[in-house]
Amino acid sequence: MSAKIQVSSDVTLVTLRNAPADMDFIASVFEDIAALNIDIDMISLSPVQGSSTSVSFTINDDDLMPLLGYTSKLKSKNIKPIVSSGNSIISLTDNDMADHPGVASKIFRAIADSNIDLRIVTTSQVQVSVLVTDAVFEQAYKALSTCLDS
Repeated sequence: MSAKIQVSSDVTLVTLRNAPADMDFIASVFEDIAALNIDIDMISLSPVQGSSTSVSFTINDDDLMPLLGYTSKLKSKNIKPIVSSGNSIISLTDNDMADHPGVASKIFRAIADSNIDLRIVTTSQVQVSVLVTDAVFEQAYKALSTCLDS
């Protein structure tokens, strides 16, 4: 397999902890962010824990200030926004991934062996995207560049 690697830099991770586990609420959050003309890339929804959940997503660092204005309003609803900028997304894409079991295991092994802290992971049948801090970007890129060739 020969995965194509794409990189996006200047990425901010936003996590809304203690968000209501209500799809109407979650939809309204993304509608409000869209109304601010902010593009969202990666999204991860944690499993529901009682009446609350956590929602994580990434935006471009340039959109951080308008988003902070919005997330500050969520604090009144007991939602805890956690914001971390200075990240990069590394995406590995290969149409052959769908027919090759073990791709995720190779990626996670490469990350573990390189002692890299992943912030968020999203997948599809043909793509795996990982968010890493800029501090470990070069190390992560090197590990991921070689892991699928073995």
